[in-house]
Amino acid sequence: MSQYAHPEVLVDTNWLENHLDDPNLRIIEVDMSQEPYQDAHIPGAVFWNISTDLLLPDWRINLDAKSFEKLMSKSGITNDTMVIAYGSYPGTGAWIFWLLRLFGHQNVRVLNGGYQKWKLENRPLARKLSTFPPVPYSAKAPDASLRVLHHEVQASIGRSDRILLDVRTSQEYSGEWFFNRPPQESERTGHITGAVHIEHILTFNEDGTFKSFDELQAVYSSKGIASDKEVFPYCAIGARSGYTWFVLKYLLGYPKVRNYDGSWNEWSRLPDVAIEK
Repeated sequence: MSQYAHPEVLVDTNWLENHLDDPNLRIIEVDMSQEPYQDAHIPGAVFWNISTDLLLPDWRINLDAKSFEKLMSKSGITNDTMVIAYGSYPGTGAWIFWLLRLFGHQNVRVLNGGYQKWKLENRPLARKLSTFPPVPYSAKAPDASLRVLHHEVQASIGRSDRILLDVRTSQEYSGEWFFNRPPQESERTGHITGAVHIEHILTFNEDGTFKSFDELQAVYSSKGIASDKEVFPYCAIGARSGYTWFVLKYLLGYPKVRNYDGSWNEWSRLPDVAIEK
């Protein structure tokens, strides 16, 4: 992993297995359902439900600092705790990295390969639910330098120094799907006018680990995603684009990347914005 711009933000499965008992380490498993976690998870991992712990009822990411404080507190995480993030889906940990950094938590790492690689290697698993006593936690207001808002996205259309990067599936980009299904009623599909399409799954290997620096660089440079331009990734709800923010900024070292966390969930509902199919 040393070839990445910031290899220190990753841990591998071997490192984590050797540090499962570290008192200042907290492992977070993030998923849409608790069933996989209840079946088997990394020993000591606390479960966060994407729908109820991280999203609002309208599918926007919950950016309320007080809600984040409560989540961290009940997970036994202090401001100094090292957090290791992973999910059953390989990109989840990198999105959580973005979210924790957004609220000012600096001591966070991504498990390279996530649960997929951990299980493939037959490493220890647990079924006992992990709980910890609540601890004090103080969150900062969301860091505006990690986000881009819709009015700036709109102003970026057609600019040569900015790139709108759609990281959803080809079905979503073409307008066939709204998120993971065909559109219903008044749901608008398509993509932001002028957006470049690079599906985020092109950035990881079959075992869930990140591709090498050179392979990642080739993925983005082939579509003109250059490091001297400002890049605004987006997806459906800001998670896959948060993952892409991590890849571009921390693995490749792109200096000017911000996540459009409102993403298609917001853009498709705005009046008078540029959409094409």
